[in-house]
Amino acid sequence: SDEEKIAYFQNIANKLVANEKIIYSTVHVDFYRQFKVYANTEGTFVDTLVYDTMPSMQVNAVDENGMQTRTWPGHMSTRRGGFEIVREAKLEENTDKIIKEVIDLLTAPTIEEEKADLIIGGGHLALQLHESVGHATEADRIVGMEISYAGKTFVKPEMLGNYKYGSEEVTIYSDSLDKRGIGYHLVDDEGVPGRKLDIIKNGILMDQQTSREIAPFLGVEASSNMLASYADDFPLIRMTNLCLAPGNGGTLDELIKNTERGYYIDFTKTWSIDDNRNNFQFTTEIGYKIVDGEIVGIVKEPTYFGITPEFWAACDAVCSESEWKYHGTSYCGKGEPGQAMHLSHGVAPARFRNIVCNVKA
Repeated sequence: SDEEKIAYFQNIANKLVANEKIIYSTVHVDFYRQFKVYANTEGTFVDTLVYDTMPSMQVNAVDENGMQTRTWPGHMSTRRGGFEIVREAKLEENTDKIIKEVIDLLTAPTIEEEKADLIIGGGHLALQLHESVGHATEADRIVGMEISYAGKTFVKPEMLGNYKYGSEEVTIYSDSLDKRGIGYHLVDDEGVPGRKLDIIKNGILMDQQTSREIAPFLGVEASSNMLASYADDFPLIRMTNLCLAPGNGGTLDELIKNTERGYYIDFTKTWSIDDNRNNFQFTTEIGYKIVDGEIVGIVKEPTYFGITPEFWAACDAVCSESEWKYHGTSYCGKGEPGQAMHLSHGVAPARFRNIVCNVKA
């Protein structure tokens, strides 16, 4: 009932203010319903009804050392479905965890300026994939038709089929027919049937996200990536379900045990990437220090830097299918006037070797 749902959130809200160092807390859920009809003069007629749900909670704590933040389930929490998505997010079960961690972060150390092995959790890795592969392989950026909003890309048409974008562990694909992701559709807004395509296969750039207009110039098929936010918007090349394929790295616990020294990091805090989608820095809320395959403590605001192809070339392990899941966003911005799009990234935690961390300006 509605009363039970309200009581569920009220109980969480009461727990989140339990510590005097917490100066701000919130728990909320956004629901989205879209009924869409696509028709064209070639005889296509498709109607679709979908529901997306974005549950989230956040606590901010402060002391003389500054302010720290913990969120759950993190930056990309939108998934397809209704209130069952709230239950699956386990907000109530994780309130004590984020309260303890945000208080501990106030006095936690930072990472030294160093090169470190990083295991990146799925919630944050989804954003890394989004920014450094997703936007970089949108064909309108590649041919110079999209520059003003968030820039262009370092990717060139002649790179297709031969450019080393990452290690052999890295296979990245787009699949608009996977109903588990919020980027699912039967046809895009040009009438192109949804399909699955490999963007990067075993580290090599193979394809791009395209439109019917641009695909012939690149010698590829239209990829079913032209989408508009609303009926009065012009379709743009957008990500749908862009995924990092699971690997053979085992479970997250096994990957940590197989890492001699490094950090397991997750939960996005800030990020920046240049207008070529090439040079970036990301900061997460929390990191867990690994020594001899065991977590020995936490660090606050771990920050890492990289160049897109060098970063993905440093990936030497991706966790297995059991750790793979979708993470979604409901506000990927593009275009002028701006449009916000719902899309998903399927990922499992992955390890990246010798990544530059916490360089001081």
